[in-house]
Amino acid sequence: MMMEFIPKVVQAVPGKGHLVYAYFDDGSIHLFDAAPLIREGTVFEPLADEKIFRQALTVMNDTVAFDLTGRRDSTDCIDIDPETIYEGRQVDDPLKHPTKGIA
Repeated sequence: MMMEFIPKVVQAVPGKGHLVYAYFDDGSIHLFDAAPLIREGTVFEPLADEKIFRQALTVMNDTVAFDLTGRRDSTDCIDIDPETIYEGRQVDDPLKHPTKGIA
């Protein structure tokens, strides 16, 4: 689906498992499940370890990203197309109700 306007991710919060809550600059929050991306032999493979997933999760290039090296170099991170993130289910702010989804 092509969108004319792509909101920017301003915050990414890990949820249970490999879920990500993405906060966009238009005020919406979308839930994205990264689990289907995490397969052996792909760039996402290191994220199978939930500790690495949670520690590497960040925002770079205006979208959800994973900084596996810790250098904050946007050319060295794994990022996910913001359209893909935005297509995730829109949800209420999990930080207002932490027992309902934030691990």
